[in-house]
Amino acid sequence: MGARILMLFGKGRTLAARRNEPMRTNHKPVLTALNRWKFKGWIVCATALVSFAAGYLITARLMHLNQVRADSNRVFELMVYHTVPGKVPALESIFRDVSKLQAKHDLNVVGYWVPNDDPAWANTFIYLVAHPSREDAKKNWDALHADPAFPQYREQAIPLIEKAGEDYKVDEIYMRPTDYSAMK
Repeated sequence: MGARILMLFGKGRTLAARRNEPMRTNHKPVLTALNRWKFKGWIVCATALVSFAAGYLITARLMHLNQVRADSNRVFELMVYHTVPGKVPALESIFRDVSKLQAKHDLNVVGYWVPNDDPAWANTFIYLVAHPSREDAKKNWDALHADPAFPQYREQAIPLIEKAGEDYKVDEIYMRPTDYSAMK
């Protein structure tokens, strides 16, 4: 048994003497590995920060491009159509085609909307048009109504819109943006 201990722990060394010596390895010290890991951690953090900043700047720029700019005479026209119950999808379909004519005649439609949840607004179709001025609005609407393709759409829409006496229930209002409005 004594010879076996000598073979395992080296010549002339006892087990007790071997326990007090530092262990020898062929590996680099642990601190070098930790320093390398910390350096890589900083690279990852810096890359994430630069990516976040770039994404923020790109998003801010894209949002800025979508803003509508204000002229001193600029107006918005809100159109609210009250339909016969259940006819909003049919009116939407007509406006899907009319929107091409509106664009052709410089009627800049900002968006079309249909209310979601409120039953009081269930039969309502809304859209918003941006005009350089009231005069341009009149000129562009006159051009749309004079277009030979327009009467067919008007004829399709008339039976879908609710009537109040002799008039159709369409609310139309011109609005100006406030000085603190994001959309001008």
